[in-house]
Amino acid sequence: MRVLNHLELESHLDRSGIGTSVRHQRKALADTSIEVITSPWNGGRPSTAALKRAVGDALFETYDIAHCNLMGPESLAIAAHARRNGIPLVVHAHTTAENFAESFRGSSAVAPAFGRYLRWFYSQADVVVAPSEHTRRALAEAGVDVPIRVVTNGVDIDSLSGFEALREPYRRRFDLDGLVVFSVGNVFERKGLTTFCRLAESTDYEFVWFGPYDTGPLASSTVRRRVATPPANATFTGWIDDVRGAYAAGDVYLFPTKNETQGIAALEAMACGKPVVVRDIPTFEPLYTDGVDCLKCETLSEFRRALQRLAENPALRERLGENARETAAEHGLDRVADGLGDAYDTARDIRDRPESTTD
Repeated sequence: MRVLNHLELESHLDRSGIGTSVRHQRKALADTSIEVITSPWNGGRPSTAALKRAVGDALFETYDIAHCNLMGPESLAIAAHARRNGIPLVVHAHTTAENFAESFRGSSAVAPAFGRYLRWFYSQADVVVAPSEHTRRALAEAGVDVPIRVVTNGVDIDSLSGFEALREPYRRRFDLDGLVVFSVGNVFERKGLTTFCRLAESTDYEFVWFGPYDTGPLASSTVRRRVATPPANATFTGWIDDVRGAYAAGDVYLFPTKNETQGIAALEAMACGKPVVVRDIPTFEPLYTDGVDCLKCETLSEFRRALQRLAENPALRERLGENARETAAEHGLDRVADGLGDAYDTARDIRDRPESTTD
């Protein structure tokens, strides 16, 4: 089976959670009998495909399944091509209206309209893939009326191997000492930026956010203000070339996100045996267990108490970290491969039904 696994604007999303998820998909599928291509265009680029079309060749590559990971103009073209030619279409729901809000300047204002577009686009698919049960429910409640399969974003455990050796170099690089509370990923208010900073302001621990941030016209005023004038004990590193250094340098992973489809960085921290403190949101309800593989909090005071408990109790940190490793192991790339294979089979079965039609 030949599958188009496509990510529109891939070069711009390389440092995002979506980009990481797509890398996981492709690496997982590489160990199966599925052949993966990444461009829909004959010749690899739209311009090359147009030249080929001008001399009578096909515009699109040949593939058995189309799998889109974004929802822009190129993905719309792929979806239309799939419908015209009876090709099963799988769409990955990395984004919902709720987790689009508080991400960029003005994103909250346009989130309702964007949510209506997402509902329409996702409903074009034969099968939608959601990274978590919460996301599946949210899509169904929003009116997405096609089969939705839950497939973890996964964690590439092998890619984190050897992270421990980077502890001292990264702590020296960012002048870190003592207990380090850290986050990983793009800096957005949705990810809990204000909570992160308020916790730093009200405690004596070192706080570090490893990940890129935007201070340009698309950045929210909160992000620009917080990264320009951080608390004295907080550091925003910007992009780092080896994410293993973040998991090596940090001691307690703090994830006060307000909304997630799943949260890959939390799984990576767990895979590295780090104790994790998360906001108690519906996404994490079936994934993680409070007091077993993480601590869940709702209010600022609860977050402060959780950090204090972990700072004062190394045995608790070790126990949560060991249990977290076991949780992360349940989200290995083999699970990604199995889940995608099932989604592809379901999409093909739907297309093979006599009542399926193409336009």
